[in-house]
Amino acid sequence: MPEHVKIEALRMLRNKRYAIFVVAFPVGFYLLYANLWGDQVDDTTGLKAGVVLMVSMAAYGALASSMMSTAVPWAQERESGWLRQLQITPLPRWSIVVTKLIVSLLLTLPSLVLVGLAAVLTQGVSLPPGQWAGLVLAMWLGVIPFAALGLTIGSLVRADTAQPLAMICMFGLALLGGLWFPIDMMPSAMKAIAHALPSYDYATIGWNIVAGQAPPASAVLGILGWGAVLAAFALYTYRRATVRA
Repeated sequence: MPEHVKIEALRMLRNKRYAIFVVAFPVGFYLLYANLWGDQVDDTTGLKAGVVLMVSMAAYGALASSMMSTAVPWAQERESGWLRQLQITPLPRWSIVVTKLIVSLLLTLPSLVLVGLAAVLTQGVSLPPGQWAGLVLAMWLGVIPFAALGLTIGSLVRADTAQPLAMICMFGLALLGGLWFPIDMMPSAMKAIAHALPSYDYATIGWNIVAGQAPPASAVLGILGWGAVLAAFALYTYRRATVRA
């Protein structure tokens, strides 16, 4: 399985969509927004906007990475028969799905690191080592629900449909989850939707960590709940898709 993980990771790193949506966009958006509003103070957290935006853009990059590295490649492999070939190898079936999840987790690290580096170099963001470690770990493991959603999309639709559908979900989760602008600016109906989304819980955990506070139990439980449900659904749709193949 380690060799399978290596092959999958190298293949995604050569993908132009990955470089654009996962590396260029989050860092570019952070530099733009931070230069415009970085010195302002967020009323909710009391933090400088440059710190809040760091978490938001890192969350967006990690979310995008986890979905782009699963949905489209998974659909392509299913259509091309590659998944069927993997199933007749000695690899256990569960390891095929686990490999995708591991690769997705590995590929979220560049966006987390690069956005954080941009924040340090351009906005002078400084956190204690323990907060940096907690932030990266929480945001790294917190992408599991989004990776599972990507696998579900890849199992349900064709490759030419998986890409636009994954992008719609990706942008929708980022927009409605408060990653691009505060949910306080949203109408009440959209606020209610935002609070129910895993993307909001995901960012909330990061915002609380950089504020030196423990993440709220509701956000942690929300991520765990969404992760369990979406992971179970991903396995179910994978089995159905490979049975039909």
